[in-house]
Amino acid sequence: MANWATLIQNCVSKKPNHQLTRLYLLSFTTFLCTIFYLLGLWHHAPPSLPAAAITTITTTHPNCLNSNPTLNFSATHFPPDPDASRDFHAPPCAASLSEYTPCEDVQRSLKFPRENLIYRERHCPTEEELLRCRVPAPFGYRVPLRWPESRDAAWFANVPHKELTVEKKNQNWVRFEGNRFRFPGGGTMFPRGADAYIDDIGKLIDLKDGSIRTALDTGCGVASWGAYLLSRDILAVSFAPRDTHEAQVQFALERGVPALIGVLASIRLPYPSRSFDMAHCSRCLIPWGQNEGIYLNEVDRVLRPGGYWILSGPPINWENHWNGWKRTRESLKEEQDGIEKVAKSLCWKKLVQKGDLAIWQKPTNHIHCKITRKVYKNRPFCEAKDPDTAWYTKMDICLTPLPEVNDIREVSGGELPKWPQRLKSVPPRISSGSLKGITGKMFKENNELWKKRVAYYKTLDYQLAERGRYRNLLDMNAYLGGFAAALIDDPVWVMNTVPVEAEVNTLGAIYERGLIGTYMNWCEAMSTYPRTYDFIHGDSVFSLYQNRCKMEDILLEMDRILRPEGSVILRDDVDVLLKVKSFTDAMQWESRIADHEKGPHQREKILFAVKQYWTAPSPDQK
Repeated sequence: MANWATLIQNCVSKKPNHQLTRLYLLSFTTFLCTIFYLLGLWHHAPPSLPAAAITTITTTHPNCLNSNPTLNFSATHFPPDPDASRDFHAPPCAASLSEYTPCEDVQRSLKFPRENLIYRERHCPTEEELLRCRVPAPFGYRVPLRWPESRDAAWFANVPHKELTVEKKNQNWVRFEGNRFRFPGGGTMFPRGADAYIDDIGKLIDLKDGSIRTALDTGCGVASWGAYLLSRDILAVSFAPRDTHEAQVQFALERGVPALIGVLASIRLPYPSRSFDMAHCSRCLIPWGQNEGIYLNEVDRVLRPGGYWILSGPPINWENHWNGWKRTRESLKEEQDGIEKVAKSLCWKKLVQKGDLAIWQKPTNHIHCKITRKVYKNRPFCEAKDPDTAWYTKMDICLTPLPEVNDIREVSGGELPKWPQRLKSVPPRISSGSLKGITGKMFKENNELWKKRVAYYKTLDYQLAERGRYRNLLDMNAYLGGFAAALIDDPVWVMNTVPVEAEVNTLGAIYERGLIGTYMNWCEAMSTYPRTYDFIHGDSVFSLYQNRCKMEDILLEMDRILRPEGSVILRDDVDVLLKVKSFTDAMQWESRIADHEKGPHQREKILFAVKQYWTAPSPDQK
């Protein structure tokens, strides 16, 4: 009775009873757990089936109630596969195609007119004619010698042609010694060597003060003139036709000297106006005075205001050479008179003729030239044609007008700083507002951006970081030349290409920086030999060419012009690069996709690839 009395007292007491509260909570929790447990059992219980249903299931699906069923875990729904690379095959081409140049194919060229050398121009294969195979290196191919040793020697196995060693034996173009070619630096018009020849030019115009940086060599031979200019900080673009002398441009590229296959015929050279400080012809056999002077007219278009044109060989100094050239005095005098007449119609001034050299200078503006046009009525100025357009653009016999100036002392288009200040100075085409949407501030920011990007590239590609491993570089979408500018202190040269499909034509600004380049349509093959470049860079190239041509055709062209063991770096949207990688895997490149230099959260990624070493089989193998 005492305990019950105590309990009743506790219940009616106003003081809190902590022991009773804990009892209530424990009981309530136990009740809830029991309820939820029972609900769970009811919810997950298997449905009961009538006997008829069970009979149907066991009859139609005997494995359903089998104690040891055979289960199939394979997917039954597949999304459509958009990856065309699954059907892409890139077998090796025949060994006979080891020097295949699609747009300068000799057999195809025979289908075109021979007048004005039209048959030697670019004539690219149609879609049906494209060879979708990988061009092999010749048997025994070796990684080229490093610069500057490569200037004077190359492996015979890489360019197995001895024709020039016989044809030009007495002119010191090239010699064959053991397993190498030797390039003594000679030329038809410089028997004492290219270095001495350039010294002779330097006595007539200043080659040392930085005012001359870019040069053009027409009919270049093995490009010894351009090779020896490099030590003077002058960068030359050398060109010659595909079939004048066997492999002459190929020799130049193997030496590590900038060169392209090209010819002065009926279409403009693939360079913008006002590109070169100096142009040169040493016995290049171009009929400068014929066809109304159309070839000199094209040189005038690409020559910078105040630039120089240098000519040696016929007809210069014909009085002393006419007999050795097996020409008559009269024909040589007539040829020189024709050249002088064309040069005068271009308003050029003949600076000097000394020995075997003659040098003319283009005016710095056209104020005086316009006055003489009103008097003499010869060679009218061109109208309504962009002077920078130069991709399958017909050449003119009219004079390309220079940008307007207000004073006779002013340089048309803007005066350029001397090299090397020229590299980082805002190009006049940008400062004048000629390039829509590009400002001086953007130019400087682009320079800083590419310094960081190239530094990052060198962490991805140890061969790019290794000084001297690479020599010939290609930038497939150069924009303002920032990639090339960031490598200016490395022993390399960069061919900056500006796609003709680019929104803004920036190649003129690249030349104003003292860099070199060319126009290009990457739906076609480049005018160069296989194995031209050690390294290829492409910024957003495949995004630019989406829906224009096949990705695999561009990659096969890259494979053609890339040396064995050469590298590629492409930056683009991750989805684009994933598709690119599927093709590079099929081409047996070693490739991987790396993060953007800013980190993994950027959609833009970087594909790094290396072309594997492989060659055509030995000639005695089938």
